[in-house]
Amino acid sequence: MAHKMVTSFRRSVSFTNPPSYISSKPRKTLHVRSTSLPCRSHPIISQLRDGISELTNSWSAAESGSRTSAWLCDGLRRLKAVHESLDDLLHLPQTRESLRRGAGGCSDLIEKLLEDFLRFVDVYGMFQTLVLRLKEEYSASQIAVRRKDDLKVAAHSKNLSKIAKEIGKLCSNFVSVGKLAAAAGAPYDDEAELVDIINDVLNVTVSVSALLFGGISNSPAFRKPSCMGLGFGKKSKNLKFEAGIREFQAVNLENLKKKTDEEMKIASKKMHEIDDCILGIEFCGERAFRSLINTRVSLLNVLTQ
Repeated sequence: MAHKMVTSFRRSVSFTNPPSYISSKPRKTLHVRSTSLPCRSHPIISQLRDGISELTNSWSAAESGSRTSAWLCDGLRRLKAVHESLDDLLHLPQTRESLRRGAGGCSDLIEKLLEDFLRFVDVYGMFQTLVLRLKEEYSASQIAVRRKDDLKVAAHSKNLSKIAKEIGKLCSNFVSVGKLAAAAGAPYDDEAELVDIINDVLNVTVSVSALLFGGISNSPAFRKPSCMGLGFGKKSKNLKFEAGIREFQAVNLENLKKKTDEEMKIASKKMHEIDDCILGIEFCGERAFRSLINTRVSLLNVLTQ
């Protein structure tokens, strides 16, 4: 059966406007050597490299304890911009030609990429579902706190811990992502350059995802009281779970009926702030999820056109 053209959430393709998060840097002068694209001096390649570098530097520089929900959201926005640049690159005819002839043919390179991006899309789809459950469970716990219902608070705390563990386990889905290779013995040409930049995108996506999932799963606000101060789950050999997010600190919800009005007011305010942070992560995660879908659709179109 003949393949059909696949559509996606399209955006206008722009080669000259870099993402907003690097606008403060002086623009680099780009000298395009020829009309054979993509080449190392092409604006999209430069834009991708700058975006990956900015994202890697900002996330690797953050110390444990200084990681906030705003930091997570910023990383997701940067990741979205990186994938939008890759999506633009995949729409260049020369890029499609390189992918089709690369690594021994279309069935090798593109099929591996399709598999990797299908894994990204599946995992971020699961993440969105789990974050929605986390948000709903946390909202229910806020109601139980206002009613000073210790039994329901304990039940919601247990459920939050289970959801957070499930989020942490998402990292294990990425152990086989990446490791693309150009055709054996091929010179370092546009094909090898393309494979390198795509590998970089895959690697930074895995790194950001590991910090995102690990940051949420290791946050005290989503652990059972008996587990506070401890990490849960074994550390993956390849993906290290980092410390929790600063705003997601535990709130003392023991013996609610004995707490004063002022203590209840402080606890409710803290829980409301955490709820807002969850909403922000949900929104930014959904936008990153859509950018991953778009990139995979563009890869499908390389295969089917």
